[in-house]
Amino acid sequence: AATHALALASTPVLFFGFLGLSRRLGAERALVSAALVAYAFGAVAVVSAAVAGGLVAPALSRQMLAGDEATREALHSISRYNGLLNQGFAKVYVVASSLAVVCWSSAAYRFGRLARAVAAFGCAVGALSLAAFFAGHLRLDVHGFGLFVFAQSAWVVLAGVFTLRRGDSPRASA
Repeated sequence: AATHALALASTPVLFFGFLGLSRRLGAERALVSAALVAYAFGAVAVVSAAVAGGLVAPALSRQMLAGDEATREALHSISRYNGLLNQGFAKVYVVASSLAVVCWSSAAYRFGRLARAVAAFGCAVGALSLAAFFAGHLRLDVHGFGLFVFAQSAWVVLAGVFTLRRGDSPRASA
Protein backbone atom coordinates (compact mmCIF):
# COMPACT_ATOMS: atom_id res chain seq x y z
CA ALA A 1 0.00 0.00 0.00
CA ALA A 2 2.87 2.40 0.81
CA THR A 3 4.46 1.91 -2.62
CA HIS A 4 1.18 2.57 -4.34
CA ALA A 5 0.55 5.63 -2.16
CA LEU A 6 3.96 6.95 -3.21
CA ALA A 7 2.99 6.46 -6.86
CA LEU A 8 -0.27 8.31 -6.29
CA ALA A 9 1.48 11.21 -4.55
CA SER A 10 4.43 11.49 -6.95
CA THR A 11 2.53 11.37 -10.24
CA PRO A 12 1.17 14.95 -10.08
CA VAL A 13 4.58 16.17 -8.89
CA LEU A 14 6.23 14.47 -11.86
CA PHE A 15 3.67 15.96 -14.22
CA PHE A 16 4.43 19.42 -12.84
CA GLY A 17 8.14 18.82 -13.42
CA PHE A 18 7.53 17.53 -16.93
CA LEU A 19 5.46 20.62 -17.65
CA GLY A 20 8.53 22.68 -16.69
CA LEU A 21 10.77 20.50 -18.85
CA SER A 22 8.35 20.95 -21.75
CA ARG A 23 8.44 24.72 -21.35
CA ARG A 24 12.24 24.64 -21.24
CA LEU A 25 12.38 22.57 -24.42
CA GLY A 26 9.76 24.68 -26.21
CA ALA A 27 6.24 23.47 -25.50
CA GLU A 28 5.10 24.87 -28.85
CA ARG A 29 7.20 22.24 -30.64
CA ALA A 30 5.13 19.25 -31.78
CA LEU A 31 7.60 16.68 -30.39
CA VAL A 32 7.60 18.31 -26.96
CA SER A 33 3.81 18.62 -26.89
CA ALA A 34 3.51 14.97 -27.96
CA ALA A 35 5.79 13.98 -25.08
CA LEU A 36 3.66 15.84 -22.54
CA VAL A 37 0.45 14.33 -23.93
CA ALA A 38 1.96 10.82 -23.90
CA TYR A 39 3.13 11.26 -20.32
CA ALA A 40 -0.28 12.62 -19.23
CA PHE A 41 -1.95 9.58 -20.81
CA GLY A 42 0.50 7.29 -19.01
CA ALA A 43 0.01 9.19 -15.75
CA VAL A 44 -3.72 8.47 -15.82
CA ALA A 45 -2.90 4.80 -16.39
CA VAL A 46 -0.34 4.55 -13.58
CA VAL A 47 -2.69 6.27 -11.14
CA SER A 48 -5.36 3.74 -12.12
CA ALA A 49 -2.88 0.89 -11.58
CA ALA A 50 -1.93 2.28 -8.17
CA VAL A 51 -5.57 2.54 -7.13
CA ALA A 52 -6.27 -1.02 -8.27
CA GLY A 53 -3.16 -2.48 -6.65
CA GLY A 54 -2.82 -0.32 -3.56
CA LEU A 55 -6.38 0.54 -2.56
CA VAL A 56 -8.73 -1.99 -4.13
CA ALA A 57 -6.62 -5.17 -3.78
CA PRO A 58 -6.05 -4.86 0.00
CA ALA A 59 -9.76 -4.18 0.55
CA LEU A 60 -10.63 -7.29 -1.46
CA SER A 61 -8.12 -9.33 0.54
CA ARG A 62 -9.60 -8.18 3.85
CA GLN A 63 -13.11 -9.06 2.66
CA MET A 64 -11.90 -12.47 1.45
CA LEU A 65 -10.47 -13.25 4.88
CA ALA A 66 -13.69 -12.27 6.63
CA GLY A 67 -16.13 -13.89 4.19
CA ASP A 68 -17.65 -17.34 3.96
CA GLU A 69 -16.62 -19.84 1.27
CA ALA A 70 -19.02 -18.54 -1.40
CA THR A 71 -17.99 -14.94 -0.73
CA ARG A 72 -14.31 -15.85 -0.84
CA GLU A 73 -14.74 -17.60 -4.18
CA ALA A 74 -16.54 -14.62 -5.73
CA LEU A 75 -14.03 -12.17 -4.30
CA HIS A 76 -11.15 -14.29 -5.56
CA SER A 77 -12.50 -13.94 -9.11
CA ILE A 78 -12.90 -10.20 -8.62
CA SER A 79 -9.36 -10.04 -7.24
CA ARG A 80 -7.96 -11.80 -10.33
CA TYR A 81 -9.82 -9.34 -12.54
CA ASN A 82 -8.48 -6.44 -10.48
CA GLY A 83 -4.96 -7.81 -10.96
CA LEU A 84 -5.46 -7.95 -14.71
CA LEU A 85 -6.66 -4.34 -14.69
CA ASN A 86 -3.60 -3.35 -12.66
CA GLN A 87 -1.29 -5.05 -15.17
CA GLY A 88 -3.12 -3.52 -18.12
CA PHE A 89 -2.79 -0.01 -16.73
CA ALA A 90 0.89 -0.63 -15.90
CA LYS A 91 1.52 -1.72 -19.51
CA VAL A 92 -0.07 1.46 -20.83
CA TYR A 93 2.15 3.47 -18.48
CA VAL A 94 5.34 1.71 -19.57
CA VAL A 95 4.65 2.37 -23.24
CA ALA A 96 3.33 5.93 -22.87
CA SER A 97 6.02 7.13 -20.47
CA SER A 98 8.78 5.49 -22.52
CA LEU A 99 7.53 7.22 -25.66
CA ALA A 100 7.41 10.49 -23.74
CA VAL A 101 11.01 10.08 -22.57
CA VAL A 102 12.16 9.39 -26.14
CA CYS A 103 10.29 12.46 -27.45
CA TRP A 104 11.61 14.80 -24.74
CA SER A 105 15.11 13.42 -25.17
CA SER A 106 15.01 13.88 -28.91
CA ALA A 107 13.88 17.48 -28.43
CA ALA A 108 16.60 18.11 -25.83
CA TYR A 109 19.38 17.35 -28.28
CA ARG A 110 19.37 20.91 -29.64
CA PHE A 111 20.64 22.30 -26.33
CA GLY A 112 24.20 22.26 -24.89
CA ARG A 113 26.41 19.35 -23.83
CA LEU A 114 24.44 18.43 -20.70
CA ALA A 115 21.26 18.23 -22.72
CA ARG A 116 22.89 15.98 -25.32
CA ALA A 117 24.04 13.59 -22.58
CA VAL A 118 20.54 13.62 -21.07
CA ALA A 119 19.09 13.11 -24.54
CA ALA A 120 21.31 10.13 -25.30
CA PHE A 121 20.55 8.52 -21.95
CA GLY A 122 16.81 9.19 -22.29
CA CYS A 123 16.66 7.78 -25.80
CA ALA A 124 18.48 4.67 -24.60
CA VAL A 125 16.24 4.23 -21.54
CA GLY A 126 13.05 4.79 -23.52
CA ALA A 127 14.03 2.67 -26.51
CA LEU A 128 15.38 -0.20 -24.40
CA SER A 129 12.26 -0.14 -22.21
CA LEU A 130 10.02 -0.33 -25.26
CA ALA A 131 12.12 -3.04 -26.89
CA ALA A 132 12.20 -5.14 -23.72
CA PHE A 133 8.47 -4.68 -23.17
CA PHE A 134 7.41 -5.58 -26.71
CA ALA A 135 9.85 -8.52 -26.82
CA GLY A 136 8.27 -9.85 -23.63
CA HIS A 137 11.41 -9.43 -21.54
CA LEU A 138 10.08 -6.66 -19.30
CA ARG A 139 7.80 -8.32 -16.80
CA LEU A 140 5.70 -6.00 -14.74
CA ASP A 141 6.26 -7.77 -11.46
CA VAL A 142 7.99 -6.09 -8.52
CA HIS A 143 11.47 -6.62 -9.98
CA GLY A 144 10.77 -5.79 -13.63
CA PHE A 145 8.62 -2.76 -12.93
CA GLY A 146 11.07 -1.67 -10.23
CA LEU A 147 13.95 -1.79 -12.72
CA PHE A 148 11.89 0.17 -15.23
CA VAL A 149 11.02 2.84 -12.63
CA PHE A 150 14.66 3.01 -11.49
CA ALA A 151 15.92 3.59 -15.05
CA GLN A 152 13.30 6.25 -15.74
CA SER A 153 13.97 7.88 -12.37
CA ALA A 154 17.65 8.22 -13.25
CA TRP A 155 16.65 10.00 -16.44
CA VAL A 156 14.16 12.19 -14.52
CA VAL A 157 16.94 13.34 -12.17
CA LEU A 158 19.19 14.18 -15.12
CA ALA A 159 16.34 15.97 -16.90
CA GLY A 160 15.65 17.93 -13.71
CA VAL A 161 19.27 19.04 -13.53
CA PHE A 162 19.08 20.11 -17.17
CA THR A 163 15.81 21.97 -16.56
CA LEU A 164 17.25 23.89 -13.62
CA ARG A 165 20.55 24.68 -15.31
CA ARG A 166 20.60 28.09 -16.95
CA GLY A 167 23.80 27.67 -18.99
CA ASP A 168 22.39 25.48 -21.74
CA SER A 169 20.48 27.28 -24.45
CA PRO A 170 19.23 26.33 -27.88
CA ARG A 171 21.84 26.38 -30.59
CA ALA A 172 21.44 29.28 -32.94
CA SER A 173 20.91 26.96 -35.91
CA ALA A 174 18.09 24.98 -34.26
